[in-house]
Amino acid sequence: MTWASKVFELNAAGLNWPRAVAVLDAALVPMFVFWAIGHEVYLLSAAFGLLFAALGDPGGSYAHRAFDVSVFALVGAGLTALAFGIGSDAWGWLVLASFMVTLVAGLAAAFGVHRFVNALLLNIWFIVAVGYEFSLHQGGHVTSYVWAQVLSWIGGAALWIVVTFLWWLVLGRTDQGQPFSELPGDRSRRKLTRPLILFAVIRAVVIAGTVALAFGLDLSHGYWMPIAAMIAMKPSLEQAALVGAQRLAGALIGAVVAALLLWVPASESGLRLFAVERGLEVVALVLLMHGAGIRFWNYALYSAAIAAGVLILVGLPQPSDNAAEGYRVLWTLCGVGISLAVMLLTGLLAKRTAKAPPQPG
Repeated sequence: MTWASKVFELNAAGLNWPRAVAVLDAALVPMFVFWAIGHEVYLLSAAFGLLFAALGDPGGSYAHRAFDVSVFALVGAGLTALAFGIGSDAWGWLVLASFMVTLVAGLAAAFGVHRFVNALLLNIWFIVAVGYEFSLHQGGHVTSYVWAQVLSWIGGAALWIVVTFLWWLVLGRTDQGQPFSELPGDRSRRKLTRPLILFAVIRAVVIAGTVALAFGLDLSHGYWMPIAAMIAMKPSLEQAALVGAQRLAGALIGAVVAALLLWVPASESGLRLFAVERGLEVVALVLLMHGAGIRFWNYALYSAAIAAGVLILVGLPQPSDNAAEGYRVLWTLCGVGISLAVMLLTGLLAKRTAKAPPQPG
């Protein structure tokens, strides 16, 4: 097989359309609520609160699930408040906060693989939220309140708790497995080894570095760089060239798709602009739905769907033009390229440090 055919190789058994439809059904609720009250600026927080609460759901008894998701939601609410509180501040604070959040997320591996994955989900949301708040501040024509963004995040997570409660009643109050069974469920604690700590530090440096480049140099649409870098970073010490290539291809495809779609409202105004923006919000939710359904069908296409959905929702507050689309794709390429290069170097370093020295006879 050629390299391209390996990157886009399809696994028919990996399709899960019922789960994708369930995600879309739930996501439509906050979308229509914010449409009705005229505050679409808070849709992103609600959508991520809902989606990530579903991803972080550990399964098991309902009481256990509700408690776990509630703790996840509260931690996410704190990160939401931090991201939207400093998103328009001096770039030095953004770099420091991004470094600390990413470092703590990486060190969460000590509490088990499941909590490590949950911490990475919250890490991704923090970076996305910082970029979103910065784009709102740059646009200047949309008002966003920190407390409302926090409530939107909590509301999205609470919606998942309600959905699981209703499903629990329908199924006769029986314990359920993880909604996303492919994600790790291991909660056993483990020792923080030197490679794990080193990888966590390197991840934090990479994300902080891309944040410094984007906001310190005041790059036009530069916040796409740290978002792309975070999406492209592989949450594992085992680095694979194929997975890295799939992430790179997916992120670039998603960036191009998002850039082209965000070009549509550039020439519109008034009621047509309003209709186009609402249509793009629907498109973004549909893309996220496809991401939930094709996660194990093809990783490159999954990455493309998630990246496109996220970048559309983040980029909507800012008008587009030819230069904007070029910058968006360029910074995405830079962010993914930086992450991919560091992933490969870290993988080689981790393999070398993981080799035990020969024991004396």
